[in-house]
Amino acid sequence: MSIGGICPPQSSPRWYTSTFDDGEGRDRVSDTTTEPTTGTREAVRTLNPGYFALVMATGMVSTAMHHQNSPRLSVLLLWVTVASYLVLLTVSAVRVIVFRHEFLADLYDSGRAFGLFTFVSATNVLGSRLLMDGHSRIAAGLLMASTLAWLVLGYLIPWTAVLGTDERPVVRRANGTWFVWVVASQSIAVLAAALEVDAPHSWHQGLALLAVTSWSVGVFLYASAGIFVALRLLLYPLTPEELVPQYWVATGATAITVLAGARIVEMAEAPMVNATRGLIAGTSVVFWSFGTWLIPPMIAAGVWRHVVHRVSLRYEAPFWSVIFPLGMYGVGSHYLGQADHLPIVYYIGSVQSWIALGAWAITFVLMLHHLAVTLGPPGRRPR
Repeated sequence: MSIGGICPPQSSPRWYTSTFDDGEGRDRVSDTTTEPTTGTREAVRTLNPGYFALVMATGMVSTAMHHQNSPRLSVLLLWVTVASYLVLLTVSAVRVIVFRHEFLADLYDSGRAFGLFTFVSATNVLGSRLLMDGHSRIAAGLLMASTLAWLVLGYLIPWTAVLGTDERPVVRRANGTWFVWVVASQSIAVLAAALEVDAPHSWHQGLALLAVTSWSVGVFLYASAGIFVALRLLLYPLTPEELVPQYWVATGATAITVLAGARIVEMAEAPMVNATRGLIAGTSVVFWSFGTWLIPPMIAAGVWRHVVHRVSLRYEAPFWSVIFPLGMYGVGSHYLGQADHLPIVYYIGSVQSWIALGAWAITFVLMLHHLAVTLGPPGRRPR
């Protein structure tokens, strides 16, 4: 099927799809890797479209440390965020140009395409953190770029990966990455609301409109993604290998909805804010409660995957989709407790922020080791 004159690739050298009988008379789908990812060229070709979650996670932990009165640690993490963003932006651009076939394969893959929204979220997380250090012009530029990307991807990806694919039923490929669209929407609301504080008065209504609209869209998208992912879990068997870390994004999406709502509640007087302030404040508490409830099942799922079924616990890019929700929950709880005068929520956010830092440090070390093995001399690569 052709969408907008662009034809989806018929095959990809990175992986192939096969079917097998699961012993109960049902066909199952299996994605089988045909070759290991080693060497710089191969690493670029097979780059996970959701790798900007590294920027999201690092930027959010940097923000959390800023609120925990650890400025030096926060600035160090900010530099890592900026460096990661620039590297991934360069590598992604090279991949789009040099490996167009693989990029289009991701665009038409309902299980991977929504990972592209991590670029939008990462841009806004970086912008929000830079704004805290007074870089308002850079933050405003990042907001404009991310909003444009959000609009383009928001109409393109559902069309290519959901409506434009011959694969049916599409819900069979739904997974936690679908919630990244929610995170992208709410990240725009967060940065727009933050920019409004020091923006010229003439910008206030426009920023208020953008913040409330993107927050509202994000809430509806969360409900939609939740329905599709729930259907996938209820209608099709879930193997331990398929319970990927991206399912944690469902928790991160609730946390950033809370943060965006708390930011909007604190915005100056504007028609859009005045009309929705009470509704957004109450809804944010509901999302915080649901996000808190989701954490134990997510931990249990990890135990079921890695302990019960002994799936190897080794570094992979989706791990950053776990770190981001941890940091996001801490920051979101901090703001909600501050905005709605909830001391217990504020305290929980503080504890969670330090847990997120520890998890980030472990994952970052594992990533560096992975990159050294993958991109290092041939003698150090796995055979």
